[in-house]
Amino acid sequence: MSKPQRAIPSVPSGNVEYTAKVKEINERMKAQIPASLRLSESILDNLPVDVTEIPKTCGLLTHHELAITELDATDLRDKLAQGKLTAVETVTAYGRRAAIAHQLVHCLVDFFLDETLDRAKELDQYFVREGKVVGPLHGEQVPIKGRFASGGFLSLFEISKDDCLMIKILRELGAVFYVKTNQPQSINHLETVSFHGRTLNPYNTNLTPGGSSGGESALLAMKGSPIGLGNEGGGSIQDPCAKCGLYGLRPTSNTMPKGGYLHYHKTNDGSVAATGPMCRSARDINLFFSSVRGTQPHLKDQLSIPLPWSVPDKLDRKLRIGIMMHDGVVMPQPPMLRALKVAYKKLQASDEVEVVDYLPYEHGLGYDIIREIYFEDGGATVRGMLEEGGENILPLTEWVISPPHTFEHTVLQSWNLRYRRDQYKQAYLDYWNSTGCDVILCAPFPGTANPHDMARYWGYTAIFNLLDYPGVVFPTGLKLDPRVDVAYESTEAMSEADKYFRDFCKSAAILCDHA
Repeated sequence: MSKPQRAIPSVPSGNVEYTAKVKEINERMKAQIPASLRLSESILDNLPVDVTEIPKTCGLLTHHELAITELDATDLRDKLAQGKLTAVETVTAYGRRAAIAHQLVHCLVDFFLDETLDRAKELDQYFVREGKVVGPLHGEQVPIKGRFASGGFLSLFEISKDDCLMIKILRELGAVFYVKTNQPQSINHLETVSFHGRTLNPYNTNLTPGGSSGGESALLAMKGSPIGLGNEGGGSIQDPCAKCGLYGLRPTSNTMPKGGYLHYHKTNDGSVAATGPMCRSARDINLFFSSVRGTQPHLKDQLSIPLPWSVPDKLDRKLRIGIMMHDGVVMPQPPMLRALKVAYKKLQASDEVEVVDYLPYEHGLGYDIIREIYFEDGGATVRGMLEEGGENILPLTEWVISPPHTFEHTVLQSWNLRYRRDQYKQAYLDYWNSTGCDVILCAPFPGTANPHDMARYWGYTAIFNLLDYPGVVFPTGLKLDPRVDVAYESTEAMSEADKYFRDFCKSAAILCDHA
C-alpha cells in the first residue's frame, strides 16, 4: 500500500506573483496554529493511513476536552442549556481539536480561536445573568465562510465586509465561529484542492474527503466541529458527507437563507444550489433546520420559501421506499452495491415499510442537461478568474468545463436549455407519481471515497439537484472488505463513465492484493 499522504499544502501552480501570494497566505495559516498545539515531528513522520485517533493519542488534549468533542450538537445544546458546560470550555475544546485536525488533513484556511473566545465569554456571562442560553445554538461552532472568502479562486480572495444572512441568523441563535474550511478551485469538484492546498480524508489520507465541502467534512470526521454548513448545486453536501461517514441534508433550494453568499456566476439560475447542514448525527439535522427555520428567514431573504419545518412522528400507512440499485449510467462499485443490498434486506424485514424496486427515469438525459446548465458561458468566467489570479487550471476544473457539455450559449440556446430542463422535470414528476414511492434509496456516488482527482461523475447527486428534490445521506456502518468487494456482478459497462469507474476500481483491487 502507498505511503499515507501528509497534510502538506501541495497547491496548484501559477505565475510568480501567484506563487508568492499563495505562499504568504499559507504561511499565515500555518502561523495561526499555536505552538502549544503543534504536533511533534515524531508523530507527523509516522502517521498511519487512518489519522482519526491521533487527537486522542497525541497528548495535546485533556480528557475533558476529548469528552466534549465526542458530543454531537444536540447533546451540546442540552448540556449548555443545563449549565453543565460553559461556552468557553466548549469552544476551546473544539478549537484545539480543529487545530490538531488541520495538521493531519489540511482542512482549514482560517483559524481565529482567540478572537472567538471573547464571544464565548459574553455567552457565559449572559447565562449567569439571565439563567438561560441565548438560543438553541448557544456556544456551538459552525465552520463558515467567515473572515476570508475566495469562491475557490485566488483572484476572489479577500476579507468579507459583512456576515451573510445565514451567519447573522446563526449568531442570533448563539452560534460561535472559529474557523473557515477549504474548498476546491471553482467550487465545482467532488474533491477539495485549491490554492490553499489539498484536504485529505481522515480515514484514509490517500483518498479524497469529497467536495466541494471537503474541508468541512474532514474537520467533522476529525471531531473538530459538532456541525457544519454546506451549499450544494451538484453534490457538495451529500458527497463529502458520504465519503467521511457523516449525515447531511441537501434540502429543496431556497428553504434555507442564502443572502450575501459569494457567487462568481451571479446570474446563472438554471440550477439553484441549496444550503444545508453537515452533521455527526441524524438528530442534528433536525436541530439545525428547526432552529434556522424558526427565525422565519423568509422575512429577511426575498428568495426564501416560507415553509414550516416539521418531522412527522408516524405515517398512517406504510412508507413506500423504492430501492434504486443503479442509475442506468454508472453501476455502483462492489462495496457500494453491497451496502445497498444490506439496506435492502434490512428494510424488507421491517413491518413498517413497503420496499419496491425503483428503475431510474432517463438519468443520463437529466445529467446531460444539468452538466450543460452549470457553465452556459462555456467556462469563460472560470478561465477568466484563473487568468486574473495567475492560477493554472486543475484537471477536475478542466474536466467540468470541457465540451461536449460546456459551450458558450446564445440567449436562444439558454432559453431552449431551460425549456428542456422543465420538460424533463415534469416528465420525471409524472414518472415518480406513477411509482407510488414516498422516497427512494440509492448510492450518493458510484463508490466509497476515491483516490484523489478521480471523481468524474456526479450523476447520483446532480440529478436530484436538477429536479430540486431534497436528499439525505447517512453512513451505513459498513467498511470496505477487499476480500469480497473486488468484482462486479456483470462485466459489460453501461457507458463510458461506467467503464472509467470499473477501470479504477480494478486498479484499487490490485493495490489491495499487493498490500
